[in-house]
Amino acid sequence: MAVYVDDVRHPFGRMVMCHMWADTDEEMHAMADAIGVARRWHQHPPKASWSHYDISLGMKAKAITRGAILTDRYGPVEHVARLQLKSSDSCVVKRGMQTLERLKVARSVEAS
Repeated sequence: MAVYVDDVRHPFGRMVMCHMWADTDEEMHAMADAIGVARRWHQHPPKASWSHYDISLGMKAKAITRGAILTDRYGPVEHVARLQLKSSDSCVVKRGMQTLERLKVARSVEAS
């Protein structure tokens, strides 16, 4: 089980934000509590496509210090795709597999 942060930089007012998510909501909320992010900032379906927090770069640094794993900008997409692989719906599983294949291609293009 792990908590993740990505390396995106989204402007939000005077702040710059990234995403924090985890293998479980319990782990994610525990990290949010540990680094001082209020639970009211939790975003989840149906309002968001996946369960996560938008956090400032300062909170990101705190999360990494506490063991969060830094991912590339595709980390959230990969996370959602891996959740889809656990679905009992074969169409959802297929969508997750297709997404992971597209991520492989995108990452290889960026690496070259």
